[in-house]
Amino acid sequence: MKLIVTGSIAYDYLMSFPGKFTEHFLAEHMQRVSLSFLVDSMDKRRGGCAPNIAYTLALLGERPYLMGTAGQDFGEYREWLRAAGIDTSLVVQVPDKFTASFFCSTDTDNNQIASFYTGAMANAAELSFRTIAEPGLVIISPNDPAAMIQYAEECRTLHIPHIFDPGQQCARMSGPELRDGIVGARLLICNDYEFELIRQKTGMSEGAVLEVTEALIVTRGEDGCSIYRDGRRCDVQAVAPHRIIDPTGVGDAFRGGLMKGLARGATYQVAAQVGSVAATYALEHLGGQSHAYTIEEFKSRYEQHFGPLVLPKGPT
Repeated sequence: MKLIVTGSIAYDYLMSFPGKFTEHFLAEHMQRVSLSFLVDSMDKRRGGCAPNIAYTLALLGERPYLMGTAGQDFGEYREWLRAAGIDTSLVVQVPDKFTASFFCSTDTDNNQIASFYTGAMANAAELSFRTIAEPGLVIISPNDPAAMIQYAEECRTLHIPHIFDPGQQCARMSGPELRDGIVGARLLICNDYEFELIRQKTGMSEGAVLEVTEALIVTRGEDGCSIYRDGRRCDVQAVAPHRIIDPTGVGDAFRGGLMKGLARGATYQVAAQVGSVAATYALEHLGGQSHAYTIEEFKSRYEQHFGPLVLPKGPT
């Protein structure tokens, strides 16, 4: 099955400031702020929702297709992804822009000042599933909102099974846009805060979502996730980490594991359990693509929490 992962492709620039931002803001001069913070360190990481999801799929033995737009500075990232087992033939480089970038400075109180440069991500709507031969399961993860809605419409029209994962774009997208993304999806996945935004903007309850999709999964951080299907709810526990290093990319790793299970024809419960194990590996490392494991190691850890891992040989 051809697994296609769409979503943002980005670089993360993470900096640390050895002081407190709040000590440098003057209340009597808030109408005109001009500040520069000298940082101690900067870490550049490969990021973006789509590469993070694809990376987990590759660790689990798949060769996923990454579909998105990147900038003129993507060359090294592309080579790294290829080496990790990800097909990047569906990634288009935009020659006159840089790859989307997240710039974040954190002070000693964990206060943050951040900026996000959209860059080449703004061109994502130029891509189309109509040019892809025999797509299998697709995930539409956070990206340019117009592109996300276009992809969902194309998947419905072309009868491509897809997962709609609006993520942080729930805050930006309107109710009608979110509804357009949800209707016809095989699965809607979001965290509990995002689902509350969806509920407020669309008026859709869990039951209403299930009228237009096959299933709904709501993730709840350390409390695991809830699967809604056929009018019933099934809860899957999170896997306790050996250590907590960085939450970046944990949700993406969960989605990669979930997608692996669904692609192999597993039940939603088993697929979510695969996702829970994958998520914990990400939580134990810095960034969304710095962890690694063998299939045997993954199975052993799965079995410690959920029993033997038996995946069907193909989709059902």
